[in-house]
Amino acid sequence: MTKRIASVPAKHISAAEAAALVKSGMTLDYGGLSLQPDLFDKALAARAGELSGVKVRAVLSTRPVAIVEADPEGTSFEYYNWHFGGYDRVKHDARRTVYIPLNLGEVPDYYRRFLPPTDIVIVRAAPMDEHGMFNFGPTCAWLRATIERAKTVIIEVSPGIPYVYGPANGVHISEVDYIVEGSALGLAELPHAPMTDIDRAVARQLASEIDDGACIQIGIGAMPNAACSLLVESGIKNLGVHTEMLTDGIIDLCKAGKVTGARKQLDPGKVVFTFALGSKYMYDAITRNPEMEIHPVEYTNLPHIIMQNDNAVSINNTTQMDLQGQACSESDGHRHLTGTGGQLQFVRGCYASKGGKSFMLLSSTYEKKGQRKSRIVLNLTPGNIVTTPRSDIMYVVTEYGMTNLKGKSVSERAKALIGLAHPDFREGLEREAFENGLLPRWVRA
Repeated sequence: MTKRIASVPAKHISAAEAAALVKSGMTLDYGGLSLQPDLFDKALAARAGELSGVKVRAVLSTRPVAIVEADPEGTSFEYYNWHFGGYDRVKHDARRTVYIPLNLGEVPDYYRRFLPPTDIVIVRAAPMDEHGMFNFGPTCAWLRATIERAKTVIIEVSPGIPYVYGPANGVHISEVDYIVEGSALGLAELPHAPMTDIDRAVARQLASEIDDGACIQIGIGAMPNAACSLLVESGIKNLGVHTEMLTDGIIDLCKAGKVTGARKQLDPGKVVFTFALGSKYMYDAITRNPEMEIHPVEYTNLPHIIMQNDNAVSINNTTQMDLQGQACSESDGHRHLTGTGGQLQFVRGCYASKGGKSFMLLSSTYEKKGQRKSRIVLNLTPGNIVTTPRSDIMYVVTEYGMTNLKGKSVSERAKALIGLAHPDFREGLEREAFENGLLPRWVRA
């Protein structure tokens, strides 16, 4: 862990005094998720109209951002985001935030190699411990790299941030320039998406492919959580966890005794993640729990690290797939919804693992403006972003079955994916595939 040295011993100041340090044209970093500042954000918002061209980076805003609400035109504060949540999606629709493309595990490298030093990093953290450390709680991500390259570091101390163990999950007081006594605002909770019969049908098929001792990564959403529920009920044992996001479903697996980490090559016995987002039930489970270990995102997400655990398994959602196997998981045309996150890196890392597998889950249809549409299509929605290329896709799962695309020709892929589509769309998809040259003559003979 590289340490920066503060220019002067840390000084306690008010949120208003901290906000007064900001000058027009500066770049700030809010950290994001549970560490998004509270009192500082409100104090800075009070300067809307006074400042101009202040750039603020964040990731997955878990509650309204005061500087955005106070400056609807963005003349004072420009808001940039590494991954969208629901709030960010709405603000993007209003042209009030901009997405930054990435592979999540590479972001520390962006800060260290490509981005100029950030003028001010301001994040919430737990109260200082006996070693002089301010703990980042359930969000580690790329904070260490951000702090290393910062001109000024401000910590907004909050008793609402729980203490989570990890070798680089915090900042020492010697690296901090200013301390603001923050509020006791708790962590944002992510409600469980209700499981449907389709979610269970998809999860049931992939659960049969997960072996004892597998080391799993679980993505966000109802389908991956359904997979966790089925694994809880199964006879599987000795699972390991090396994941980007820690979810309630993984905690369920741990509490059911399904996770031991005994067969992991890296960090045996530990559940490894880079951020946690879920319910109080989950936050309570990771607080000062030595079996739960948070790491920087370059450790959790880079493929050459992921592959070091044997039988690594990635389980992720997608929202649209074409007949060649391209997975679009982050946009609806030009409307940005979420982000690339770590999906592609886990797909590649798990494939490279000895005995590894990756699963891409999707329901066969969705409803839009009262019409049922197929998620499996000949042509992607114009403007849709390909998150995982066709060459990387392994298992694809819908409620109608599962196929492994590795080694399949274009025509074999098209036939296999048509078989996973809703029956009402199969005939049309096969006709389109033939008319556009994806199927050879003998397939239609």
